[in-house]
Amino acid sequence: MKTLAILVLCALAVVCLTSDASTSTGSQPDNPAQDGVFVEREQASTLVRQKRAGTAPGDLTLTQLESLREVCEANLGCEDMMDTSGIIAAYTAYYGPIPY
Repeated sequence: MKTLAILVLCALAVVCLTSDASTSTGSQPDNPAQDGVFVEREQASTLVRQKRAGTAPGDLTLTQLESLREVCEANLGCEDMMDTSGIIAAYTAYYGPIPY
């Protein structure tokens, strides 16, 4: 009786393993590009645009502007220019491009 139970379990295991192997090899394409994960460069560039380095001055948040103001206040020349020309013009004149 034990031998019969072991043979039945082994037969079930063989059937399960062979059915999984046949379905997994048949459903996977040979070319990974057919999976739909990879996209051509032209199509990807229309879907996702890369963010350029730096932020446009109009897109800065209040926190970022305050950070620029604190840096500029440490330099008297920058602080004077900030009062007349604005924080963005003063910061870029004294410290270069905005790092955000």
